[in-house]
Amino acid sequence: MYVSNHSSTAFDYTQGKSQVRVLLDNVHVLRKPEEKRRFNFTERVRYLRKYGNHCMSYSALQPGMHYFDIAGKGYIAYMEKWGARFALADPVCDEKDYEELIGEFIRENPNCGFAEVSEPVAKLIHDKFGFYGTQFGVESVVDLKSWDLKGKKKQVLRTSLNHAKKRGITVTEKHNDDGARELSEEWLKTRKVKTREILFLIRPMNMDHDLGTRKFFAYQGDDLIGFIYFDPLFENDSLLGYVPNISRFSQSFRQGIFYTIMAHAMEVFKSEGVPEIHLGLSPLVTGEGDKHYESPIVKKIIRLLYEYGNKIYNFKGIYFTKSRFRGTDYPTYCCHKSIMPAKKFLTMFKIANVF
Repeated sequence: MYVSNHSSTAFDYTQGKSQVRVLLDNVHVLRKPEEKRRFNFTERVRYLRKYGNHCMSYSALQPGMHYFDIAGKGYIAYMEKWGARFALADPVCDEKDYEELIGEFIRENPNCGFAEVSEPVAKLIHDKFGFYGTQFGVESVVDLKSWDLKGKKKQVLRTSLNHAKKRGITVTEKHNDDGARELSEEWLKTRKVKTREILFLIRPMNMDHDLGTRKFFAYQGDDLIGFIYFDPLFENDSLLGYVPNISRFSQSFRQGIFYTIMAHAMEVFKSEGVPEIHLGLSPLVTGEGDKHYESPIVKKIIRLLYEYGNKIYNFKGIYFTKSRFRGTDYPTYCCHKSIMPAKKFLTMFKIANVF
């Protein structure tokens, strides 16, 4: 069942095409007075709309981020801890400017690393700057033009939808966050890290802006039982797709509610002509082969963690869930200077609020 009250103030779809117009007039950004950036928020969003096609490009606008800007080119988003910088995702710029932007970033602070970058960027950082680029997981992308619920591999999706229908579950798109914070707090109590949100590698639920995010909520009667926030991805000033960056579910109804909301939202996006859904990172998933620019030590540790670390974090469950949508997997990498960057990874996990 689809109920939509999505306002035209955020997006302007023309004749069913996925061209997108982002209105900035009513965006309010909370800044600390001491923060000084070469690009203001409006300028940064212009680069995002042109080059923000990475699943973490939008997340890099989260509170606490710093930016390395080059006028006329673009920016790198990063956080800093213990004298080290960790960049998040690919640079937000034209591909031809990757080398210049990354090179200047490294020269300003050689004690740096890169998280969740694409394979071409990892290879460039290795070839031009001598860093290792080790696979850290995969990013799955679904082509909405050919998306449907047919096939044996999607049986679990159809089962979840049928189960939700029998239970009287409805999904609706809304602008406000009524009940979302309360449900999120209950959900957080069920996590391994119960007292705080993971940051950096996952954007926080509350952002300083609400720029083009689509919000879908599942209800059983009047009770909110789950929701997913979809953030936009852009390419050449057009909407490329969405990525489900925030998802929360009631413990009283866990059976397939993610599948139910996702399938509903994907049908809505497909009807609007949206090209793609990016499912986000499945951490520690790796291919069988190894690249010459990977650290063999780090790669072995990552494989061991994926195989035996599911009591700490549900690595296999996350990948299984995303694999049901039958998207195409693309490797994602972390780049590091030393063959065994123990301190760098400790720094990254501290930045991410894991401990």
